[in-house]
Amino acid sequence: MHAQAGSSEDTRWITTPLDESLVRGALELERTEHGVLPHRLPAWARAQGDAQLAMAEAQPSGVRLAFRTRATAVELDTLRTRVGYRDIPPRPDGVYDLLVDGELAGQAATTGGKVLLLDMATGTAETQPGPVGTVRYTGLPDRLKDVEIWLPHTEITELVALRTDAPVEARPRGDRRVWLHHGSSISQGSNAASPSTTWPALAAARGGVELVNLGFGGSAMLDPFTARVLRDTHADLISVKIGINVVNGDVMRRRAFGPAVHGFLDTIREGHPDTPLLVVSAIHCAIHEETPGPGAVDFSTGTLRFRATGDPAERAAGKLTLTVVREELARIVGQRSAADPHLHHLDGRELYGEADAAELPLPDALHPDPASHRRIAERFAEFAFGTGGGFA
Repeated sequence: MHAQAGSSEDTRWITTPLDESLVRGALELERTEHGVLPHRLPAWARAQGDAQLAMAEAQPSGVRLAFRTRATAVELDTLRTRVGYRDIPPRPDGVYDLLVDGELAGQAATTGGKVLLLDMATGTAETQPGPVGTVRYTGLPDRLKDVEIWLPHTEITELVALRTDAPVEARPRGDRRVWLHHGSSISQGSNAASPSTTWPALAAARGGVELVNLGFGGSAMLDPFTARVLRDTHADLISVKIGINVVNGDVMRRRAFGPAVHGFLDTIREGHPDTPLLVVSAIHCAIHEETPGPGAVDFSTGTLRFRATGDPAERAAGKLTLTVVREELARIVGQRSAADPHLHHLDGRELYGEADAAELPLPDALHPDPASHRRIAERFAEFAFGTGGGFA
């Protein structure tokens, strides 16, 4: 199977409209001048967030096209928006993963697109225009098969056109349980190798479930509107990963954190009173284990790294660290689970702990590398989907 950018003129293409029947993992499709833009939050919720969340939720982590076809060639036109930092080398191109009957069968990147250029010194942003690009896959097996194209998890992606050399039909829904997950940039997939190899995507594949990933970079803040989205979204399994953004955003003190967690879980339970619900604390992150936020970016080495700027002495005044957050989450889930047998707790250090950090350090001091994403996925799947697990 071959994957490439560009277009073929000698293939007889069938163009299939891009709509909700083909798109999985998005909660809303916005019609644009070019096509459709997948969103992971509905418009009413986006209106209550900030620019950071708007950027993160439009990056389609976990969003994929899913269809059945006999096609041996597939083309997808998209208009991407990449995020860049002024005076810093650009990130690698986003990857489009092609899965055939659940197995990775090809990878490709596209060209062109827009660039959202951020200036960390001035706090300004500039959008540079660019053209539509094309991803092309050829040599697919000549049989009826399930095809998925996973969109880049860190590039805003407008879907422009889908072309195949045989008819396409939507894949039936309802054949797998739906797992709804919320978390931070680590859940969105920062530093993962590709969209189908973020830890939630890998864990979903191991668990045989349909993923809806509401992992938002910098935006797992216990926002009430996010809780209402979780409440109102169909799910058979739900998990919420809480901690790192509350600490590195320095958004609340211990007194506010406990009631905020209770309120977040109360809202989810309004729509999902008996759904298995797993509360996961942060993985090990040395810079914030005992040091409060705010976190700060550090480009002094020429690459993006993170550091904690708080004072550990301020813990006495209620400032949050990952250690404090884990204690609070364990206490809250223990208290609530007495009356809620479907509520479960997982200490994030069981997924990636201090020993893992020594073996597989966080490259930027905050986000796991591709090997760590795989390790986290394996451990999460064993804990959640394994015998006796909360999702079993």
